[in-house]
Amino acid sequence: MLLLNHMKQLRQVCEDHVQLTESLDNLSFLKRMNRCWQDHCRQTVRFDALSFSSSIVPTDTGLELFRTHIVSDSAVQKRTVDGILEQIELERNGETVDRSLLRSLLGMLSDLQVYKDSFEERFLTETNRLYAAEGQRLMQERDVPEYLHHVARRLEEENDRIVSYLDQSTQKPLISCVEKQLLGEHMTAILQKGLSTLLDENRVTELALLYQLFSKVKGGLLTLLQFWRDYIKSFGGEIVCTPEKDKDMVQELLDFKDKMDNVAQSCFTRNEGFINAMKEAFETFINKRPNKPAELIAKYVDSKLRAGNKEATEEELERILDKIMIIFRFIHGKDVFEAFYKKDLAKRLLVGKSASVDAEKSMLSKLKHECGAAFTSKLEGMFKDMELSKDIMIQFKQYMQNQSEPSNIELTVNILTMGYWPSYTPMEVHLPPEMVKLQEVFKLFYLGKHSGRKLQWQPTLGHAVLKAEFKEGKKELQVSLFQTLVLLMFNEGEEFSVEEIRAATGIEEGELRRTLQSLACGKARVLNKNPRGKDVEDGDRFNFNNDFKHKLFRIKINQIQMKETVEEQVSTTERVFQDRQYQIDAAVVRIMKMRKTLSHNLLVSELYNQLKFPVKPGDLKKRIESLIDRDYMERDKETPNQYHYVA
Repeated sequence: MLLLNHMKQLRQVCEDHVQLTESLDNLSFLKRMNRCWQDHCRQTVRFDALSFSSSIVPTDTGLELFRTHIVSDSAVQKRTVDGILEQIELERNGETVDRSLLRSLLGMLSDLQVYKDSFEERFLTETNRLYAAEGQRLMQERDVPEYLHHVARRLEEENDRIVSYLDQSTQKPLISCVEKQLLGEHMTAILQKGLSTLLDENRVTELALLYQLFSKVKGGLLTLLQFWRDYIKSFGGEIVCTPEKDKDMVQELLDFKDKMDNVAQSCFTRNEGFINAMKEAFETFINKRPNKPAELIAKYVDSKLRAGNKEATEEELERILDKIMIIFRFIHGKDVFEAFYKKDLAKRLLVGKSASVDAEKSMLSKLKHECGAAFTSKLEGMFKDMELSKDIMIQFKQYMQNQSEPSNIELTVNILTMGYWPSYTPMEVHLPPEMVKLQEVFKLFYLGKHSGRKLQWQPTLGHAVLKAEFKEGKKELQVSLFQTLVLLMFNEGEEFSVEEIRAATGIEEGELRRTLQSLACGKARVLNKNPRGKDVEDGDRFNFNNDFKHKLFRIKINQIQMKETVEEQVSTTERVFQDRQYQIDAAVVRIMKMRKTLSHNLLVSELYNQLKFPVKPGDLKKRIESLIDRDYMERDKETPNQYHYVA
């Protein structure tokens, strides 16, 4: 009886609904529908209670009744789903809607098992259409950071919708639809439009968001990685290949590496792939311009290890050297670095200009660890020479005390093993007799201990301390050997011309002009120049400046530093090139001696394995031809591409 009664009521409601469908607006219709559903649930629960069944949702029979009389009515069903979709669209446009109403109605569709067919398919189609249009529009209107924040917000909203009123089963297709339309369809455009700016301006928040969003989309991270690699190559290539930037190149490289490291760490979750892509990009662009980066890195290290580099404590210096080693690692032609490093190290050691022996040794051990003992053996030899020279000087002092005529000049000599040090152009100058005599005494002493050795004096590297008397009183002047020879002339006369000084000292013209400039035109003017002026010209005359004043007792008069001339740079690079030729020859002979017979291609690939510097196939071919000409090897008579070793 009860069941019959309920069915009658339900039929009545159904008929009412069909009539109401026309007259109500969508929201009122939804509310009415919901009320009907809630009533139905209550009725069925009551009816079930009488049948000794307890449940808060309608039983199968009740659901069947509701499905038959209400939802099967296509007009009612369409109106319900239209209304729900309209509410969701309003909410997506920023309006507030009754979420509990939506939750209840969608729950109803689930319970009636029509959620998927009647609602979800249409909902996903609508969502797709909405976000496809939104993505197109906003990519035009907004800049990338703004767009990324918008996408993140949209994803958050949709996830919130699932928690609030959609069925859990909708989550996957819904989120992937949003990701596809707002991200997947625009990956390249987003990166082309915005990645460079984000990296240039170091927008770490947005970069982290970009990574996080792209990691959700198929192929997203791979695309991001390619753009990131290209950005590094192009930005770094500009630093390395712009000669006007050479003076700041190394500092800029260090800063750029720091910045990219930070992005990889804090934005790209230390992703191994991104870190490797960065290394590969650095290695590519830094070797785009052969030799120059290696030379400039060596000079940068010199500037940090030279005394007077006040900016760094030992710890900071150590940290800078570690960073330099990372950049150094990317360089292919490390022998160029070695040549320039050796030249600068020699200056630091011989002029006592090193900021710290510990830092020097630390850098050496880093290089040894990176490139092996062969790479640093000459550099270590230079340090050994300096240590040995100290011991020799202690013995020489004792030797001098036992001489019948002690000298009033104190001589210090550094003995340099020729193969370890850079080669210096020998220069003959006219030394005062006392110096010549002292040199002979030392030579006698040294060869007495080490017979068979040959000593060659290097006046360009010498320096001295002179005692001088001015009106103001006595001073000591710390000067180079060339400055010494010029100043000593003023013990013999009042005034000399440039030409007279050149004849008396034998110093080469360019070197002499720089020497006179340092003594008469610099900060400490111990000579007067006539006529006055910044440069030394032919016919200028010089006299001793008796009125010279200075607050210090010992004054260092700096030599005018000839900017490292183009010739000097070229000659260092030339020596490296020459050295490479010898290394190629030696490697070819070594391989052929072991293999006896080899094809050209195998020989070349074996050489690439052994040689530590970049080399072109054409250069290898030239060296092989040269060795054939010199009878170290020969071509096979039948197969010209085959070589035989000639014992």
